[in-house]
Amino acid sequence: MNETLHLLKLSEWRERALAFEGQIQKAVIGQPRVVRLTTICIFARGHVLIEGDVGVGKTTLLRSVSRALGGDFARVEGTVDMMPSDILYHTYIGADGRPRVDPSELLRLAETLPVFFFNEINRARPQVHSLLLRLMAERSVSAFNRVHHFPYLSVFADRNMVEREETFELPAAARDRFFMEIPMAAPADEEARRRLVFDPAFHDMETLIECVGSAAFDYREIPAVARAIQRHVRSSAALERYVLKLWQALVEPGSAGVSLPDVDVDSLVKGGASPRGLAALVRAARVRAWLEARDYLIPEDVRDIFIEVMAHRIFVNPIHALRGDDIVKRLCHAAFDATPVP
Repeated sequence: MNETLHLLKLSEWRERALAFEGQIQKAVIGQPRVVRLTTICIFARGHVLIEGDVGVGKTTLLRSVSRALGGDFARVEGTVDMMPSDILYHTYIGADGRPRVDPSELLRLAETLPVFFFNEINRARPQVHSLLLRLMAERSVSAFNRVHHFPYLSVFADRNMVEREETFELPAAARDRFFMEIPMAAPADEEARRRLVFDPAFHDMETLIECVGSAAFDYREIPAVARAIQRHVRSSAALERYVLKLWQALVEPGSAGVSLPDVDVDSLVKGGASPRGLAALVRAARVRAWLEARDYLIPEDVRDIFIEVMAHRIFVNPIHALRGDDIVKRLCHAAFDATPVP
């Protein structure tokens, strides 16, 4: 396909991607940014950790995404006694009274599964996390003496942020494998809140999901679309220098002129902000530019998704970690302030 045809297809695909967003917003109201960030992750082929309280609509969002893509949806619940085999195998007693082992729902749907939701990932043991990381990194797992491939898969997970008993915190390397961490809270819009509480349409999830148009964007096309976006959304030399300076401001904030009140920035950052993280930032920025009908990057594309892509990849020294994730977000904003926009 030549350059002109690629650009025409990208324009057509963009209209369908916006229609895809519109279908999701039939079921997920008052969350335009969450929907947009999820769309960016889908078309950047990234995995997502959704941060939100109980009952804010995470499952509704992901089931809507799956339906709008025309694919299947699979979900597992993290538990303290879960083992890796529980994700891959289904064990039961057959009619003849003998034990049986069959492929799990995840394996059975491998070829038609665009969305896999791991609910309360921090309730599962590190052994389970290891299997999930392979699934995320390679889109494949080994079971029944063969390798099962998941060509269209995006993994979504959330954490139990309320209870701390019988939970296993995700290590830094595991969090870094997630393309974005997307916060999801109850909508701030008063009309959206009223509808969620009083409109019966939002009280029956099965009926609600049915209002989402099926296959607004065919999930089987996404790998090709994702490759085309990354090839054809270009970056200028000035924009590339800007991103590299932001990187420097995260890795060595003191030398980059970054300052934070009451914080010794020279001892703040312990690790993270790796080349993989910056590559993810650029991938996400290119998808954002495409959704905004541009074939070139501007600084706002980078800044708009910077926190969600980068904050969970920056690891601070333990003395600063006591302040929570807010210190990292403050560092990101201070990096913006210290880095001239081209």
